[in-house]
Amino acid sequence: MTTESTSLPPSSGPWPAAGQFSSLAAPRAAAGRLALPARRPARSRFAALPLVAADVLAVLLAVGVLTAAHRRWELALPVVALVVLLDARAGLHRPAALPVGVLDHLPALAARAGVAWCVAAAAVAAYAPVLAIGPLRLCAAYGTQLTAVVVLRGLVLARRRRVARTHPRSALVVGAAGPARRFAAALAQHPEYGVRPVGIVAPQADGERGLPVLTTAEEIHRAVIQNTVRDAVLLDADEGLVTLFQQYGCTTWRVGEEPAGGAMGDHLWGYGCRRLVPVGERRGLTAKRVLDVALAGPALALALPVLAVCALAVRIADGPGVLFRQERVGQNGRLFTLLKFRTLKPADETESATRWSVADDRRMSAAGHFLRKTSLDELPQLWNVLRGDMSLVGPRPERPYFVAQFSRVHAGYAARHRMPVGLTGLAQVHGLRGDTSIEDRCRFDNHYIDHWSLWQDVCILLRTAAGLVRPTGS
Repeated sequence: MTTESTSLPPSSGPWPAAGQFSSLAAPRAAAGRLALPARRPARSRFAALPLVAADVLAVLLAVGVLTAAHRRWELALPVVALVVLLDARAGLHRPAALPVGVLDHLPALAARAGVAWCVAAAAVAAYAPVLAIGPLRLCAAYGTQLTAVVVLRGLVLARRRRVARTHPRSALVVGAAGPARRFAAALAQHPEYGVRPVGIVAPQADGERGLPVLTTAEEIHRAVIQNTVRDAVLLDADEGLVTLFQQYGCTTWRVGEEPAGGAMGDHLWGYGCRRLVPVGERRGLTAKRVLDVALAGPALALALPVLAVCALAVRIADGPGVLFRQERVGQNGRLFTLLKFRTLKPADETESATRWSVADDRRMSAAGHFLRKTSLDELPQLWNVLRGDMSLVGPRPERPYFVAQFSRVHAGYAARHRMPVGLTGLAQVHGLRGDTSIEDRCRFDNHYIDHWSLWQDVCILLRTAAGLVRPTGS
């Protein structure tokens, strides 16, 4: 792997280039990771309870509409369980970051309530026909639940809107000073959104009076702490700023991006916006870890004979010290020790940490060349995957020295560390290995993170396996 140039100019001026705010993570912290801004504690896990209680109470009221002779309290437990489970899976219990009305969620609530009642009634009738309920009574119970859920959820959401208006969340608006001031003025005039701008993040100050313009990372840091900033609204896209604010625990919004398919999404006084979900909050990441363990464990066991042959070849060709250990940067700047078969013994630790490519080094033995060309030198990293240092699929990890340098030069490079680093990745299956562009690689890596899915991981693993028959090495 290499880049267009390893001669890296220092950044100039007080305003970091695009993507450079995450370079605040470059200094090492005492806990064995790169220093990151302090993250705010997550919202209370009990914030969803009022909406859960509303759903449960609505079901109980619906069961109560059946007459004494036909009351089927046996239905209450399965319907409650199904309704709560289906609503939770759809995210209908999560506190909304922006004010919403109960009618916005009514179609989703109605569909899931209908499924719950039909499934529960069919199951009860199948196992106890004497308890079967006719369609008219079932429709009456269903209608009662919908009416009750509209009233109860409406009360909960109305209270949340009042709290949002009286206790707005502090926010920073990111963009050119002029448009950012106009957007901040609109928010200030409409407190019903629960967002109160306290500053503007812009490349240059405009000299206007009003909200302060923050032009350096230090000013942002101070403003976030002093004003307890909870939201960052970005008029201009910048992966580095998104990562920085998410590391602070702020909710990040991208203004001007509407949801796909023409659906009406969130808006701030007519400005269409979309919440940028941190990787750690995405669904399915547990499944990603399960996939890693399920595949890496058997693969490591099956590869033991190959590992033994590789280790013997390295020992015979290059002497003692079969494994090469090197410090790399993982998810969220955490440092870990990456394992490889040694293909070249560096002159000293400085060379190991700062020399970019050794692919054409004449000191490399024939065994080392073969291992690198076939990527067999990477096999010990299956142990890193099992340990949780890495994933099977993700951005390739790099040394701290180069992470700090590339973060100052390539927009979005530091944002690659939002996701667990990987043994292979989207960039690698597109041929971006060896002497290829770092800028292209970080663009592929960020695209992978922004559109991650478990199926995409499977596809990348299959493409990596297919690529092993035509190895190019790194």
